Amino acid sequence: MTKLTRRAVCAGALALPALARAAPDLASRLVQAVRGQMAALGDGPVLLNSYLVETGPKADDFDLTQANAAYVYDNALAGLLLIAAGHKDEALRIGQALAMAQAHDRTFHDGRLRNGYAAGVMTSPAKLPGFWNKKTNQWDEDPYQVGTDTGPVAWAMLLWQALGMVQPANKAGNFLDERLRAPLGYYGGFYGFDQAQQKLTWESTEQNLDLAVAFSRLGRAEDAAHARAFVKAAYDAKAHLFKTGLAPDGKPGAMLAADAGIWPYLAGIGDGASAQAAVDALQHGDGIGFSSASDGIWLEGTAFAALALKRLGDARASAFLQTVAENLSPQGYVYATVAPVLRTGLKIGPSLQKGVPEADFNYYRRPSLSATSWAGLAALGKNPL
Repeated sequence: MTKLTRRAVCAGALALPALARAAPDLASRLVQAVRGQMAALGDGPVLLNSYLVETGPKADDFDLTQANAAYVYDNALAGLLLIAAGHKDEALRIGQALAMAQAHDRTFHDGRLRNGYAAGVMTSPAKLPGFWNKKTNQWDEDPYQVGTDTGPVAWAMLLWQALGMVQPANKAGNFLDERLRAPLGYYGGFYGFDQAQQKLTWESTEQNLDLAVAFSRLGRAEDAAHARAFVKAAYDAKAHLFKTGLAPDGKPGAMLAADAGIWPYLAGIGDGASAQAAVDALQHGDGIGFSSASDGIWLEGTAFAALALKRLGDARASAFLQTVAENLSPQGYVYATVAPVLRTGLKIGPSLQKGVPEADFNYYRRPSLSATSWAGLAALGKNPL
């Protein structure tokens, strides 16, 4: 862990005023980029594309599967950024779209949200993302996008609560409590296509943290305590780090992840030492990786690390936000990564075909709504947790 020596504190004292001068301009640019994408979609409840993908000869399989995908987590985070920037009416458009999606699912009527929906104006029933598969000559869907993870649902609950939309938030909370409550904390979610979804019995520290905060803000003290207990149990006092969670067999994950390592501090569950230890372990130059399996900079994590470091008075906050500012796309969004591809060490989900290995979950250098939203919140100094 980096010690706050006199030199580091003095460096921080010099760097943080410079950050204070530069941050409002960066925040304004990022907020306007999000608002511009929203305005292009027209009026009414809408969800924003999570990635602004390549459409020309450089387009690859990632661009194909992400072209019309609006992830719930990304959009909820964008809504929280808009609220923090004083644009609550526009955040409400996202909140209303998510509530419509919850109420008008093509199959499920139990309060869940999918991980993603088709970007654009919300319809009834809610359209799901998909793509034309040239190999099979048919319209396909992605089993992760049409599934449900607990974390994204929690972020939607946070946005709804911030907008005063407690009815859909509590409906989602009831779904989580009834379908995904584990003996300690909450399970990962559901994966796969509508008629054969698999229950994910791994448990995530990050997603339980999301739930602890969301349930607490809704006044659901017992549910919040149940999720919080899992997060606290994931803390390794000797290493000053939070473990990523539990595999389906109940064994703790060995990998360190940025969100599990840093968000507990932002949520008031972990202390500053745990956040600094996570940054130390994941740092690559003036940024951090997604996890200990990454060999480069993940800009979303670099942004929320900057927010945590700023709160701690750590001089690295300024350098981290500068890295983010140097990686803006022509559309004004922050790229997901600095390098073309970044390993996370995670898998997208269980394989649905016998003999076919699980697919790796990687990030690619595309303009990212979640990276842009975290960067905007960091520049504003607003903590959504």
